[in-house]
Amino acid sequence: MNTTTTWITRKVSGLLPHAGAKGASKGNLNKIIQENVPPAPVDSAQAAIKTVATDKNSSSKPRSTRERLLGSLRHKEEALSPRVLRRTLEELRAIVDPQVSEVEGGRRAQGVARWYASATLEQRRDMWLLMSEQFVADPQVVKVAQAQFAAAVGTPDEAAAEVHYRRATVSPRRRLLQRFSAFPEGIRFLVDLRADMLPHLKADKRLQALDVEMEYMFSTWFDVGFLDLRPISWDSPASLIEKLIKYEAVHDIKSWADVKNRLDSDRRCYGFFHPRLPDEPLIFVEVAFMDDMANSITPLLDEAASAADLKKATTAIFYSISNTQTGLRGVSFGDSLIKRVVETLKLEFPKLKVFATLSPIPGFRAWLGKNAAAMLEKLDDKSRLQLGRALGFDTPGPEHFLSASDKALALDAKSPVRSLLLQCAAHYLGSEIKDGKPVDPVARFHLGNGARVERLNWAGDPSAKGLKQSCGLMVNYLYDLKRLDKHRAMLVQGKIAVSGDIDDLQF
Repeated sequence: MNTTTTWITRKVSGLLPHAGAKGASKGNLNKIIQENVPPAPVDSAQAAIKTVATDKNSSSKPRSTRERLLGSLRHKEEALSPRVLRRTLEELRAIVDPQVSEVEGGRRAQGVARWYASATLEQRRDMWLLMSEQFVADPQVVKVAQAQFAAAVGTPDEAAAEVHYRRATVSPRRRLLQRFSAFPEGIRFLVDLRADMLPHLKADKRLQALDVEMEYMFSTWFDVGFLDLRPISWDSPASLIEKLIKYEAVHDIKSWADVKNRLDSDRRCYGFFHPRLPDEPLIFVEVAFMDDMANSITPLLDEAASAADLKKATTAIFYSISNTQTGLRGVSFGDSLIKRVVETLKLEFPKLKVFATLSPIPGFRAWLGKNAAAMLEKLDDKSRLQLGRALGFDTPGPEHFLSASDKALALDAKSPVRSLLLQCAAHYLGSEIKDGKPVDPVARFHLGNGARVERLNWAGDPSAKGLKQSCGLMVNYLYDLKRLDKHRAMLVQGKIAVSGDIDDLQF
């Protein structure tokens, strides 16, 4: 059997006996191609009629892979012709052939992966669609198994019926992914494939089945029990340090001097690593040591600042946590990472008592732009009057408040605008929940780990990025190790754990 790579890249002249004639026009070549494409297999006369109609009259609605596999002509928006699509499907099915070994299945999967590496985005999309639409559990088998399980509930046959039902619902797609993971770079290939696919999920719902299957498989393969926690220091290989620079998502690393400062003797950095991706941190956290809770990122990133006295340090500040693999979206490492790092730090520094973050509030300014009017409605008459005087309007509108908020660094400590901004931020972090989760992505991460919203910090991040995201505000999330489970339980009930200071700021 030819590999997909060989088949797809074969020259047209090899498929078409007359295509090599000199002077063949584009129209003649198209005619030759059409004449040499074999008719598609059809299940019935009705399907055949439908196929012809579809080929002649391209609809605005994309054709399913089933329709394309039954066709003979490619629509202009389709990357692979029906013939190549059928051949690609054959190659994918060959990977999960029950008669081949794991080793042979992995070898065949590697061949498809090589084709994928050189394929265009549109061609890759066709492969995603095949994997999503053609490798599904048999609905009739599932229906029968479900009925048998329902009938067996409460009888001695219940356990056996449940096992049968569970097996019936497992899609061949899962087996396909397992075979792709069998060759040495298979895990890397699958993670990158999902990263390629994720931006297209919203526009093409047909890909969701494949995405959900991959997320499930990754959650198993990347369980924290299989991950190694490793320190990352200035003495680590340069290739690893370069990846810190590449993947840093919170505070951009501007230079080698910057990264050296973050990996200095008074700092720590830890990452989770997977055995199949040994040189690739999946997530990493940067830690600073202080004698109090940090209220600004500026001194932590100051390359000229003196090193902290580790003998006096009582507080560990997690000031940057970055996920590195887009393809692992939905796979949670954060909870375990924080716990493992805390345990490691307590062994090295027994005097540490406080574990907290200094975190951005990336969604705040965008949220405020949509909700400023609602926030103004919460003010009492006295506060609204004071705000109007500060803004120069008898009846201040949301546009006036937002305009002043964008100049947050110029506001003095007694400014009504500053007070309202802090109130809005406290409300955003302490009360705004959607689908049972905090709306801010960073809050969602830390609160989901059991942390508490502890303190808002004015001008905590005066950078252009900080001002754009949150009017310069930053927040401390406190990891109280004795109350993590309690705080998670509160969140399940739709309540966010906040300190007294944050609670006082809320409307």
